[in-house]
Amino acid sequence: MPEDEEEQVQRVRRPQGDEVLGIVLRKEGGGKYRVYCTDGNERICRIPGSKKRGLWVKRDSVVLVDPWDIQGDEKGDIVNSYSNAETRWLEDRDFLDEIEEFL
Repeated sequence: MPEDEEEQVQRVRRPQGDEVLGIVLRKEGGGKYRVYCTDGNERICRIPGSKKRGLWVKRDSVVLVDPWDIQGDEKGDIVNSYSNAETRWLEDRDFLDEIEEFL
């Protein structure tokens, strides 16, 4: 693949319902991550068991967070992680305005 050819984005999962976008600030240990979300809350998030094997999350990754019903302002589940091309797509369409300073 030539260097100037950009990675193609097929479909980018957008937030639905209560879901919010966030950026991983750091790993907390025990399979938990501290995530700063676009709604202004900082949450402790985990990857649910069904997605644990297929979802790779690193520091500064943009992720999709589903806040819990109870303690939703403090805790949530990471349901999707975005590639660099998908992150650029989200940035271009102003989904990440609230967390711009962390990118």
